[in-house]
This record gives sequence, structure tokens and C-alpha cells, in this order.
Amino acid sequence: MTGHSEEDTTSLSVKEGREKRVSFPPDEEMVSDFVESRVQLQEADSLSLTDIILAYKQSCEKHQVKPNPKALDQLKQITCVTDRARCFDLSGERLDYCSCESLEEILKSVQFDFISLQGAELEENGASSLLDMFLYYESATHLDVSSNSGMGFSGWLSLSHLLRQSGCLWRLDACNMPMVDYAAQALSKALLTSRLTVLHLENTCLSGKPLFTLVGALKRNVALQELYLSENNLNSYQDSMQLADLLKYNCTLRTLDLSNNSTSDSGLEEICDALSFQKTGLRTLILSNNHITHLGMGHLQNVLPRLKTLETLNLGKNNLENRGIHTLKESLMINRSLLQLGLAATGITCEGAVTLAEILAESPQIQRLDVRQNQVLAGGLMALSLALKINRSLIRLDLDQHLKEEKTTGALCLSSCPCDWSDGAVVCVFAH
Repeated sequence: MTGHSEEDTTSLSVKEGREKRVSFPPDEEMVSDFVESRVQLQEADSLSLTDIILAYKQSCEKHQVKPNPKALDQLKQITCVTDRARCFDLSGERLDYCSCESLEEILKSVQFDFISLQGAELEENGASSLLDMFLYYESATHLDVSSNSGMGFSGWLSLSHLLRQSGCLWRLDACNMPMVDYAAQALSKALLTSRLTVLHLENTCLSGKPLFTLVGALKRNVALQELYLSENNLNSYQDSMQLADLLKYNCTLRTLDLSNNSTSDSGLEEICDALSFQKTGLRTLILSNNHITHLGMGHLQNVLPRLKTLETLNLGKNNLENRGIHTLKESLMINRSLLQLGLAATGITCEGAVTLAEILAESPQIQRLDVRQNQVLAGGLMALSLALKINRSLIRLDLDQHLKEEKTTGALCLSSCPCDWSDGAVVCVFAH
């Protein structure tokens, strides 16, 4: 399809595959089309739920497909067609082109807060048609298209149109499918003007060129606030440099999730250097399970005192050991923004717990500390308990439910704290 504009490419796909039921004019004519769609939706307001279900069944008969039982069950639970329904969940349902076309009778009349197409085996033509409908009828504020690797060029092109032109879509989940070149380019072009505030791209093979393309757009994006890039095998060299560039030039991101990647100590150095540019932006940074060691804490040590907005830092499942906690001690005492610190499964023993107790004794703002899955025994718990007699900010301490040794002594240390039990842990909640 080289040498064609987006419009030419779209028309080619129509000629080769099908006749599109919904088409879009140039951007400058979108205002009149938007008014027309509003009129159609107002006319749909007069339809009863029975009318909508009947129209859907007739559409299925016209397209020679069976009505989707899951769709029918959800339609019957809708109480008001004039307001957005909570959810339209078609995850795991196989939606071929005709099945997608038949859904237009529903989308004409009902809008939703959340539409899930996760694992719907969308084909290129079906995905393109359905996404065009979502745009035309402003069908969803949160859309999940995860696990649909067969969307193809036309599907991603339609998704790009949706992201660029929708006035209501604020969250997109597009996980568990490879971010091939045309997909990365379509998504990146959309992100230049998109209103999206939350984007989930977990497990999409972003490492390398796709990440470079994505970051190029996000450096200019002024809307996105939460970006989730877990499980993308992001490396410690080129990928970390790209992430550093993102943090240097984007000041609107509030949450960045890089968990379950391979950033390591050298990649953390790049990220920490970039964090110093974050004057008004990032509040949550998740770096759990990134092959980071105590050596990487030196980079964090240098930048933490200068951070004014970072409120949540998760370093769990990294081999920090007691040495890493000791390295962070002074910088954590100086920092005045951090509210939540995640240190689960970081190789801490009682020695590290004592260091944390010293930090808590000096901290006027830390509200939550997670030290689960560590070797914190009675001595460490006693130190934490003594620190909490001084600290007035901590409201939640996450501990393992069962200690490997000295259970009785350990339990007595915090016996005066009200506890909630969940997820194999004891959560101590403190009221000051």
C-alpha cells in the first residue's frame, strides 16, 4: 500500500474487501456529521429496549449470523437507554465481519462507559467497521481491544481515527498483541492529538523501534496522564534512553508503570537523570521486577532529594538487599513528596527493617510501606513498632501473614494495631 494516502488506503481496502457502512468526511466537515449523529441518537432515544433487541435480531438475520447470547443478556439488563450503560462485554466472543456489522443496531441506540472486545478474534474488515461505528456513535469512554492480533492495517487505521477524533474516549487497553510497525505508527499519529488520559500497552513487544515511534509522539502529547508498559522486555540501553527522553520532554504524565521489564541498574541511571526534569509531572513510578540491585540505588539516592511531585515509588521484586535500603536512607529522609514506598520481595532482613524504622522515625509524610515477602523477623518488627510510636504519618504497613520464626514475638510487636487480612498478608492500618 506504499504511495497511498490514508484516505486512498482506506478506499482500497473497501473495494477489495467490502462496502463500508460508516464513512468519514475530512476533518473540517466533522462538525456537521457530529450534529447529524446527535440527531440520530435523539431519535433513538424514543426507542424502547424491546425495539432495540428486535432491531438487533433483524440485523443478525439480514447478515446471516446468530444473535450473540452474551450481547442479548446484557441488553436485557439495561434500565435506561438515554444514559450510558455501564458495560458492553464481548470479550472472548468470536466477532467476524458480519457479526460486527449486525452490532450497529445496538450502537445506534445505546452508548456505554466500557466496551470490551478482548480476545474477540477481530478480523481486519470487522475491526475497521466496528471501530468506525464506535467513533460515529461515540459508543464508549473506555475501550479494550486487547488480544486481537488480527486487526490488520485497516483495523489500526480505524483505531487511529477513533483516538484522534473521539470526544469521549479517555482510556484504551491494547495489550497482549505485537506492536508491529504500522500499528505503532497509527497509534503514535493518533497520540499527537488524542484526548486519551489512560493507555495500557502491556505485553505488546514494544522494545526497540515501536517504543522509539511511540515516545516520539508522547513527547508532544499534552493529554495522557497514565501509561502502562509492563512486560514489554524493555532493555537497559536503547529502551531506557527512550524512556528517559519521554520523562525529559513530557510534563503531563502522572503514572508510569515499567514493571516486569529489564531496565537493570544502568537503565535506572538513565531514568533517574531524566526524573530531575520532572518539576510538575510524574507522581507514580513503578519499577518492580526490573533486575535492579543495590548498585542502582545510588542513582535514586542522587535524585530523590530533588523530586517535588513523586508520591508513589514501587521497587518490589528487585534484589536491593539491606545495602540498597541503607543507600536510600538519607535521601528518603530528605525527600518531602513520597507517600508510598513498595519494597516487597527485595531481600531485606531485620537489618534493613531497622534502617526503614529509622527512616519512618524521621519521615513526616510517608503513608504506606510494603515490606512483604522479606526476611523481616521479630527484631525488625520490634524496630518498626518503636518507630511507629514516633511517626505520625504512616497509615498502612503491609507485612507477611506468617513469620518463618518467632511468630508469637513478632505478633506481639504489633498486637495493638487494627489489622485487615487479605492476599496472604496482614495489613496494619494506623489511626492517628
